[in-house]
Parts: sequence; C-alpha cells; structure tokens
Amino acid sequence: MSSTSSIPASGKITGVQVRIVAVVVLGAFLALLNQTVMSPALPVIMADFGIDASTAQWIMSIYPLVSGIMVPVSAYLIDKFSTRKLFFGALVAFAAGTLLCAVAPDFLWLIVGRVLQAAGSGVLMPLVAVVPMLVFPVEKRGTAMGMAGIVMSAGPAVGPVAGGAVIDAFGWRAMVGAIVPLSLIVLVMGVFMLKNVGELKNPKLDFASVALSTVAFGGLLYGFSTASSLGWTSPVVLGSVAAGVVCLVLFARRQGKLEQPLLDLGCLRTREFRVAAIIVTLINAACLVTNTLLPLLLQTALGASAFETGMAMLPAAAVGIIISPISGVVFDKFGPRVISVVGLALMTGALFALSLSSTATPILVVALFCMLQAAGQALANMPVNTWGVNALRNEMIAHGNAIANTGRQVAGGLCTALIVTVMTSVTAGGTAAGATLQAATATGAGVAYKVCAAIGLVSLVYCIVAVRPAKRKAASSPAAANSAAKGSSAASSAVNPPSGSDGVASASALEYAASPVGADTPSVPSPSASATASASASVKENR
Repeated sequence: MSSTSSIPASGKITGVQVRIVAVVVLGAFLALLNQTVMSPALPVIMADFGIDASTAQWIMSIYPLVSGIMVPVSAYLIDKFSTRKLFFGALVAFAAGTLLCAVAPDFLWLIVGRVLQAAGSGVLMPLVAVVPMLVFPVEKRGTAMGMAGIVMSAGPAVGPVAGGAVIDAFGWRAMVGAIVPLSLIVLVMGVFMLKNVGELKNPKLDFASVALSTVAFGGLLYGFSTASSLGWTSPVVLGSVAAGVVCLVLFARRQGKLEQPLLDLGCLRTREFRVAAIIVTLINAACLVTNTLLPLLLQTALGASAFETGMAMLPAAAVGIIISPISGVVFDKFGPRVISVVGLALMTGALFALSLSSTATPILVVALFCMLQAAGQALANMPVNTWGVNALRNEMIAHGNAIANTGRQVAGGLCTALIVTVMTSVTAGGTAAGATLQAATATGAGVAYKVCAAIGLVSLVYCIVAVRPAKRKAASSPAAANSAAKGSSAASSAVNPPSGSDGVASASALEYAASPVGADTPSVPSPSASATASASASVKENR
C-alpha cells in the first residue's frame, strides 16, 4: 500500500514536502548540536575522570573520525533501506549513545557512547543532504536547502553557549542527558510526519570495500588529526597515513570493477558535480582550521577569556541563519556563478584580513572578520554544492553526497594538521628569537591564515573559470513527447533552461527534476507540454 503527494506543475512547495524535510533536518540539528555542546565540557570531564588534555581531545576528534568512516557506507544504506527505517535506526543509535555518555561510569564508556552518537550522525547528515534533493523540484532546491540551513546553522551557533550555561548550572551529565528527550521527541515526530522517498535498489554489500574504506578514510583522518600533536615523523602518524593511502588506492580500483560499488565514483564523470566537489573541498580545507586557529589567536595572542572567545565566535556561527535562506533564493533565481564568486571573494578577503592580526588588534575586529569569512563561506558553499548535485541523476545523489562529504572530511583534516604544524613552527621560531609568546602566537596565526587565504584564492579562481552557464540545448524528441503524453517513462533530451539560469537547469538535472521521485527512468515532456507536466516529482511512502 502506498500513497503519493505530487509537486504541482506550478512548482509550489507543499506541506508534505516541508514536513518530510523538517523532520530530517531536526535529526541532523541534534547531531550538530551534540557535537558542539561537548566542547565547553572538556575541562570538567578531565577533572571528573582524571585524564589529561591529550586523552580528553578524543571526545571531540572521535566524532568526525567515525562520521568519516560512515560516509562511504551511507550511500549503500540509503539505497538499501527506506527513509523511515534508516532515519529511525540512526536516531535510535544516536539517542542510545547520548544516554550512555550521560551515565558513563568511566572515560572508556564515554568514548563508546560518542562512537554510537557519531555512527548515528554519520547517517543523519547524509540524509539531510539527499532527502531535500529527492523531495523538491530542481527549481526549488536552492530555497529548500537554504531554509534547512537556518536550522543547521543554529546547532553550531547555540551549542557552545547553551552547553556552557547548562554545565555551569547543572553539570556536564545533565547537559548531555537533556539531548535524549529531544531525540525521542524528533523520533515521535518522524513516526507521523516522515515518508519514504526515492527508490530502493537492494544493492549487495561488498565487505571488502567496507574494510578498505574504513582503513583508508579512518587511517587518513586519524593520521592527519594526530600529526600536530605527535609530529609528522611519528611512526603512528606515518603508519596511519601510509595505510590510508594504500587502502584508498585499492578501494578506488575495486569500485571501478564492481557491478554494484559501495561508492559509485562514476559521479565524478559529471562535469558540474566534479567542479562543485573540488570547490567545496577547497572551501572546507581553507575554513575548517579556523576552529583551531581562532581560539589560539584570541586567547593566547589577544588575552581574551574563554567566555569572550565564545562570544567572538558566536556571530560567525549564527551568520548562516541569515545567509542560508538568502543564498538559496538567489541561487534559484540566478544560478550559482555570481553568488559563489561573491562569497568566495568575501571569504578569501576576510581570511587575509585575519592574517594581519597582531597583539594590538581589538577582539571586536577579529570577530568582525571571522563573521565575514563565515558569511562568504555560507554564500558560496550551498549554491555550488546544490548546483553540482543537481547535475546528477536521482539514483546517483546519495553516492555523490558521500563522495563530496568524504572529500571535505579528508581535506579538512589534512589542512588542519598542515596549517597547525606551520603555526606551531612559526610560533616556536618566534619565541626562540626572543619574542613574547603573545607576539609569536600572533605571528604564527598570521602565517597560518595566509595559507588559508591562499587556498581560498585558488577556489575563487577555479570557480570563476569552471562554473559556467549551461549551454542551451534543442527541444526534446517527438518520441519523448509521446511517452510523456502516455504517462510512461522514457529517456529524452532536455528542454531549454529558463531565462537567467546559470547552469542550474542542465540537461541531466531537468531529466530527473521532471520525473517522479524514484522512477526507474525519468521522462521529460516536450516544450509544448511543459506548462502542464513539468517538475512532477512524487513522494512515496512504503508501508
């Protein structure tokens, strides 16, 4: 038994679509909130369990490590299990891990709980990137992702502030435990509001690919994340990176030989997606390290307190709440080129401005440039990513999202390790030459931010060169028009993109945007029929 809710020909967004995306976004919001609220709890947890900072850092680093391992598997899970089953399973694992963290008798059980949380998050985050793409027509996806970005941006914005307040008043266990009932509320909402979307393929799981991807991405992320503390010559770091590289090569070769690959690297043959994946990876490489650089600059070089540091970082985290819907609407109307170029220029300029900071720079000035960097990142990130995914067929979206997320995780970990190593070296050289720790730290942070700005400049130039408007194509064939009139599914050529589009309405994007969600082969109506039969994606619920 199944029910459907179709997108009207006018392209209006329906209540069913909004409810489906809202539930998935709320689940991902909890995953992001949980990742950030733990940061202010680290000193208290260190005192409670009697551990040092090098041990306590695993509370934070285990999250992206496990999530990075889950990313390649997420494409298989989305193809294998219905949306409802996958969402409920991930949220239950997340809630169980959160509860375990709240009652953990020792540090080991706390880490086990964090692993469960991260495993659930590793599924919830890909879902929030895939489901809106399947639910909404192509001309509304930018707006939909922009509205979802409001909620997603709220997690990093309120996490440290709310977490710190609850910890001060009730302790870190109460702070973690408070997320459990929130998870249960979202779970109940999902029972009534979430519907299955997309088409299940029942793929076969290649266990060798799972093992190779786990060692590849886990080894790379672990090696890069520990290099700044253990040193690049550490046998642990060298061994992890070497194992990761070898397994990554073997993994890529194996995917090309499998009939049903765990991660379909064929997505990279689509030019728009390939360009978007590279740009988004460069953006993440340039900006992720700010989470490490900025607190060091503010507290060590400028003498800010922990509270002042949090308040200085708050505008940067909250700016996405304003920018996300704006960027989505602009993307839907004008395409990705203009907004992404403006965003990357703003991001690169702000990173360079931060590189000029000294011990005399006011904290408010640093906070301002940090906010501008985050605003530019938000302006560029979502439109470019949506443009790239729009060029993929529906059945390729989950794999494309997994590839893009993997690139972001690895690039972020690699560049964080490299840039922090550069900063540490410059700071050590400055103190050895007789400079104060504050001045040497400011100099080291300045050099590190210049490296970030250089990466941002590369992404800006590449975006200007590679993100181009789609070429207009001929009208669809008579065969396709006949098939559309009969309501059957047929592969056909694309209609002309609407005036003012900037690469959004590519041929492949129009093909699946105009077809029912989950259809085996999309059909595209001829121009004469487009007024009544375009963008009729449907949402399926398999009971």
